[in-house]
Parts: sequence; structure tokens; C-alpha cells
Amino acid sequence: MGIEMAGGVYCPLSPRDPQHRLHTLTQQTQSRLVLVHHLTKSKFHYNIVILDIDLIVCGNERRDKGAVDGLSNISVKEDDTAYIIFTSGSTGTPKVVQVRHGNFNQYIYSLVCGDVLKEKDTIIQIARCSFDVHVQEILGTLTTGATLVMLHSGGITDPKYLADIIKKKNITCITAVPTILQILFAFLQQSTDVSALMSLRCICTGGEMWSDSLVTLIFSSVANDCKLWNLYGPAETTIVCTVYRINLMANTQSIAIGRPLSNYRCMIMNQYLQSSVTGQEGELLIGGVGVFAGYLGRDDLTAKALVEVDDEIFYRTGDLVRIDSNGLLHYQGRKDHQIKLHGQRIELGEIERCLLSITSISACVVMKWNDDYLVAYVQSSHTNEEQLRQHCQSHLPPHMIPSIFIILNKLPLNQNGKIDRKLLPSPHFSSKHLTNSIELLLPINDFEVNLHRIWCDILKQNQISTDTNIFTIGGHSLIIMQLFHRYKSEFHLETNTLSITDLFQHPTIIHHAQLI
Repeated sequence: MGIEMAGGVYCPLSPRDPQHRLHTLTQQTQSRLVLVHHLTKSKFHYNIVILDIDLIVCGNERRDKGAVDGLSNISVKEDDTAYIIFTSGSTGTPKVVQVRHGNFNQYIYSLVCGDVLKEKDTIIQIARCSFDVHVQEILGTLTTGATLVMLHSGGITDPKYLADIIKKKNITCITAVPTILQILFAFLQQSTDVSALMSLRCICTGGEMWSDSLVTLIFSSVANDCKLWNLYGPAETTIVCTVYRINLMANTQSIAIGRPLSNYRCMIMNQYLQSSVTGQEGELLIGGVGVFAGYLGRDDLTAKALVEVDDEIFYRTGDLVRIDSNGLLHYQGRKDHQIKLHGQRIELGEIERCLLSITSISACVVMKWNDDYLVAYVQSSHTNEEQLRQHCQSHLPPHMIPSIFIILNKLPLNQNGKIDRKLLPSPHFSSKHLTNSIELLLPINDFEVNLHRIWCDILKQNQISTDTNIFTIGGHSLIIMQLFHRYKSEFHLETNTLSITDLFQHPTIIHHAQLI
């Protein structure tokens, strides 16, 4: 809010990203000033101006009253850039999406018109800064006149804390991916407090597959008039562009992404930019108030992304959709290799180019398996999994690091000489093979047997060695959260006896048994 009031451009950077990536992003955006917490200072290059947020909040930074008074002289126009957000790029470099003040203001107005956001709402801030939804949660809430509630660090990973905040603060709206909702509502199902979420009037979600059990679970835990919204939208159209209200009888195998918000327009086109008929699959094009200003410094990519139809500018999403007889849009997949993982857009080509920068790798391909994790297939005879993982950790954000690396002497090719993805081996072989263990370590006591059962259930494996690192078999932060809450439930652990950080730092069954 301060950056916008001062007439600046807001550019969120995640402190979880490696130093190399943060340096690349600040260079790419030509940022001149970084607001940073003390512990993250060391990640930034010396030739950029750094302001320590912790010192400012503590009052140790000199305040200039004249500078504050000068805010009244700042003029912001609709076409000025309000914020920029990074999306994964197939060339190996993230794309910098520029969203104007006019885009954002009109988008918030559309949410208000659609009853998704109200002046009297009390909204909880959940999304990480790598998701553009956080801009809506913070700026959208405050500019509408609604009340914003911030969580403490790590609060999103603690369903008891989250449920307590929702109840005590009378939260009316939350936005979270289905996986987070599953953890929250599964916890509440075991709780005796049936009134914990009765203040909610709407729940917004999207970016992942749904399950029948989650829809049933949500509607059994909230007030009868609470609305459940499925949201869809790329960053290039200002956060969200279509909405659909889910009901209890919804077919979760094909939940619609709905209809466009007011002042947005959707078209379904074939490869020749001709309109598709009802039921026919085509690429979704989005026009209206939310279409972005373009990619910073990449006019070539902007020219490919934006197209003029009937004298109106549309964004080509690359998403394949169909429209049903009721006029509802249904997501069908992608026309390229871009994916969404836990609500985050990822260009697999960016990960592949990162791996190909290693001289010993002659070819590679990255794929998503089971909607849960990334698998990298690498052609090399002079590397190992640990080297590949360390390289990715030094250059990519955590959500883009493959869970499994499979090293092959040669990747299978089709008749055209391209990598044949259908012939790549499945990652669902033994834990022993994945971790290069000499032998499969079995549980040695009843407690480890119980932990092994929980791991196999959550990770959908038949057998896991007790010394296997969970991050080498498809584990990620949301899996750790699920383990954490299963442990607390099944072993009746008291609050503060175990932390998610502990599980992250000691990621094997043996270590978890010792911790508990």
C-alpha cells in the first residue's frame, strides 16, 4: 500500500527464492530499491538501495514529515503500472507481467459487482507473495473499505490457529487452493466446535483438481448461505477473470470455471482464430478491463500473447476450454507444456533449461505426475541426483524444484527425433531404486509401522524405506502439512510438541519417529 501511495510500482519477491534468482529478477525489472527484512539482506547485491523493514517498523529509521506530506502531490494515472508479477517462462527466464492501475481498479469493481467482495467483509490474508491473489487480498480489501486480518508467520500451515482466527475475528471470506481447504476442513471435522466457520459468507478457490469429499466436507461445515466459488484467471488478465458458484451436487470431475466477470469477455477460438461452437474444444481468449499492459522488456512475447479481434485486444491464454449448453466454460488442458502445480503456473521449459545449463547433461525433459509432483528425466552418464537437486535449489524457486530425478543413459525418441514422453519410465517404482539405497529399510517397531502406513497413504506408495528422504519421492510443503496434522490427530500430540519446521529438517520416517 505504501509503494502504491508513493507512486511506485510494486514488485513482490519471495525471500524463499535463491540468491541467484533474486539477483536475476531485480536486474530484469531494473528495480532501484528493495524493501527487505533483516535476515534476507544478504541475498541482495550491493549495488541496489536496500531499506530494512525491521528497522523502519522499530522506529530506528529517520522519518521525514515533509516526504509524507508530499504524497498528496503524487498523481497516478489509470495507464500507469500498479504492480508487476513474475510468471514462469519457457525460455528459461521468468516473464514480467505489468498490470496497470486501471486494470486492478476495474477488476476489484467486477468482484464487488459479482458479490465476491463487499465493503463489510473481513478478509484473511493467506496467499504467498508469489501468487497475484495476495495483491487482491491486501490492496483490494483495503481500497474497498473491508477489514484485513494478517496471520502470523507460518499461520497458514496450522489449521487450529487458522480456525481460531476465523472464529474470533468473524472472517467472512477466505481464498485458498483446495489442498489447504482439505487440511483445514479435515481438521474441523475432528473438532467438536461446529460453529468455527459459521461467519464465512464465501470461500474462493481454484488452481487444482476437486474431490467429491472436499465439496461435501465444506458444505457440512459452513452456514447454508455460504457461497463456494471456483475461480480462474492468469496473471495477464489481472488475477481472476471467470467465476463459478459450486453447489453440493456439483460433478467434481468437471467443475466449470464458469462465466466471465462483468466487464470481461471470453472467446473460444480454433487454431485459425475462428470461433468454436458449443461443446467444441478451443483456446480461451480473454478481453476486457483486466488485459495486462504487456511483458516488461519483451515486446516479442507481448506481440504473441495479445491479439486484436473485432477492434478489441484479447489475451491468448493457451488454455483449452469448451462451453456447455448452459454457457459455462470448462477447462480441458493446455496447448503447450505449461502446467499448474498447487495453484502455481509453471513453464516446464524453464526447469529444463536450468538443468541443460549443466555441461554433463545432453538432454532432459520435466513432467508432472499425478497432479502432485514434478519428475525430471535427465540424459547423462556423469551426474547424480544430489548434484541435480543442489543445482536446481541454487537457481529455481522451491515450487519449481523436481521431487524426483531419473537419470538415463539415453532418453527415448520418436520417429521425428523428439523425446517420446509416452515411453519415459514411470517414477512409481521402488523407493530403493529412487534413493539408490543398498537395501530397503523396513520399520523396526510398531511406531515406525504406523508412520510407514501414514506415509504410504498420503504419498500413494506401496512401500517406502524408512531412511528415504520424503522430497525424493514426491514430497513437498503441502505433503509435510498433511503428515503434521495426521501425526497430531493419530498420536494425540499436544500443541507445540512438534513443529512443521522439525519435519522439514528431518525428512525420513526414522527421524519423524525419533521426533515424535
